[in-house]
Amino acid sequence: MKEYSSSDLRSFAVLGHASSGKTLLTEAMLACSGKIGRMGSIAAGTTASDYHASEKQHQISVQCSLLNTEWMGKKFNILDCPGYTDFISEGLGALRVGDFALMVVNAVHGLGVGADAAWDYATKFGLPKMIVVNALDKVNTHFDEVVENCRAHFGKNVFPITIPLNAGPGFSQVLDVMRSELTTYVPGGTGKYSEVPPGALAERVQDLHRQLIEYVAESDDTLMEKFFEKGILAEEEFRAGLHKAIQNQVFIPLFAISAETNVGVSRLMDFIAKYGSSPLDRAEVPAKDASGLPGSVPLSQPEPVVYIFKTMNEPGVGELSLFRVFSGTIKSGEELRNTVRNASERLGQLYVINGHERAPVPMLHAGDLGAVVKLRETHTGDTLCSPRYQVVLPKVDYPAPNIHGALKLRSKGDEDKLAVGLSTLHQEDPTFHYRVDDEIHQTIVSGQGEIHLQVIGERLARRFGVHVELEEPNVPYRETIRGRSDSRYRHKKQTGGAGQFAEVWLRVEPGPRDSGVEFKQSLVGTNVDRVFVPSVEKGVSAACKEGILAGFRVTDVKAEFYDGKMHPVDSKDIAFQVAGYHAFKEAFQAARPVLLEPIFVVTVMVPEDYVGAIMGDLSSRRGQILGVEGDGHFQVIKAQVPQKELYRYSSNVRALTSGRGRHSEAFSHYAELPPEFAQRLLNEIKAKRNGHNNAHEK
Repeated sequence: MKEYSSSDLRSFAVLGHASSGKTLLTEAMLACSGKIGRMGSIAAGTTASDYHASEKQHQISVQCSLLNTEWMGKKFNILDCPGYTDFISEGLGALRVGDFALMVVNAVHGLGVGADAAWDYATKFGLPKMIVVNALDKVNTHFDEVVENCRAHFGKNVFPITIPLNAGPGFSQVLDVMRSELTTYVPGGTGKYSEVPPGALAERVQDLHRQLIEYVAESDDTLMEKFFEKGILAEEEFRAGLHKAIQNQVFIPLFAISAETNVGVSRLMDFIAKYGSSPLDRAEVPAKDASGLPGSVPLSQPEPVVYIFKTMNEPGVGELSLFRVFSGTIKSGEELRNTVRNASERLGQLYVINGHERAPVPMLHAGDLGAVVKLRETHTGDTLCSPRYQVVLPKVDYPAPNIHGALKLRSKGDEDKLAVGLSTLHQEDPTFHYRVDDEIHQTIVSGQGEIHLQVIGERLARRFGVHVELEEPNVPYRETIRGRSDSRYRHKKQTGGAGQFAEVWLRVEPGPRDSGVEFKQSLVGTNVDRVFVPSVEKGVSAACKEGILAGFRVTDVKAEFYDGKMHPVDSKDIAFQVAGYHAFKEAFQAARPVLLEPIFVVTVMVPEDYVGAIMGDLSSRRGQILGVEGDGHFQVIKAQVPQKELYRYSSNVRALTSGRGRHSEAFSHYAELPPEFAQRLLNEIKAKRNGHNNAHEK
């Protein structure tokens, strides 16, 4: 296997909105370089990148696939990322280890919210970007419009390096601004070059070429001086400056291609090989040292430092960990330290990956990407390093989940298998969360969208043999009171032998919102022995936990045990527990009980055209609009909405905004459930209980 120095590596994340053609672009790159004999198709499920069962089933990318090939003596590590925001964790992991981002935009559909999101994340990671306008072989393409749109979104310095001449079916001619050439692609992707013919076309190229030189000069003061002096830059000055201009994002190169017919792809690859970022452009990355102090890891540092950006399960192989080497060289069989989990890991066989194909390699050098099988303690986001040089690389900050569902097992007895499956899937995909909720007695799963949760369900069935259904989560309503009341409850039980006796006098009143239940005693005299106070508190706690009105937890109530009676022989712990339980229930029922519902703050980010639709929809969900603010090309709407109205809300946002909106939600507070909704809920619960009891009687 050929070894590559850091300067010969080009690792990049291919990102963009769903269906912009990212997977076909990576397929075309592999075909151009001869890595694969011919291009596969998404419909047939034969692409190198989309090889997982769920990808073939849904015909979309759901995992980030690592591919590699060689072009002009440079090794390309290509990270093909899903476009659906449901699988945003995959793109974030790729950006964490890539040296630049290649944004793919569809020439027919234009920019989608996925492109904006990916661009923002790449900017946060400090990565340079390049843009590819794809699908120029389709009908109704709008190249100039897309370029203008990219400039409006990403800055005036978006600059076309190649321009399509005959966009639409049969697209084969590309104008190359840098070389001032016209390239005609023949089937098979090879280009025939010719001089740009004189006339308007030549003028346009000259004009663009001059603009390009100005951008390059702008990135470097010495070049700027030379440019002003001579009005031109020497070829080598221009080329050296070009790399720097891309790194500083003084200009953002844009390419015209058709991935499906492989037109313009080889020129894009030439450009990446010559001017794309290498690990040398980020020769130092932030890290924390062993004592947690901020520092950095230089690429030239000889000890190995490795970051795990993805773990996945491969049929017949088991767990595969994908990583980037940030410094040093790693070898199979080497012992490294996991500084996140404070454990030792021995590396098994190292591989370079091309989709589902793995080629064993003895070692990998700084800046390269690879994979290793069966690490015991190590998961996504962990750092492995030499015991002699211990650091922790920063983890990716993943977005919070925005959709929740409750899992229902199809067959009893699979609880243990389900627990193992959920835990494994969370370790592989940090944007998938789950919890067993004691309050609503359901296992709640949370993710980035409906397809995300659907794919999780499919993985549970395929890998762990656990079949589940997704249903609406129960809402954790609460019960409280609006008034004061007191109760005197006597518990007396006489059945041969020892009896039970306790009398509890209890006052209740409302407590502040979100204060829980406060229990206190104010006994005076000797009517009740203080030893029974904890027994009464236990009884009150039991009543609060099981609910009084409708089986929901009680909150925001102050209960005061102020007097009672006892019997010298028959009073015992259990008697005071029972009396405390019933005294509280009686007092609660007489204190104008009400139901509370959880309210969430919902933040929706949408293009301006959709603000009205979203606000109308939020109002129909009993939402209270808190405000609307501008953020770049988007409007951000904030509202408070009851949890009950938010089931599947993310799908709704997508439908209302043609897939261009995204939202997040966070618990805010509890508020009183309006009387008409409370009554409806109480009737439903009553009907359910009656149905349940009737079924039992039968």
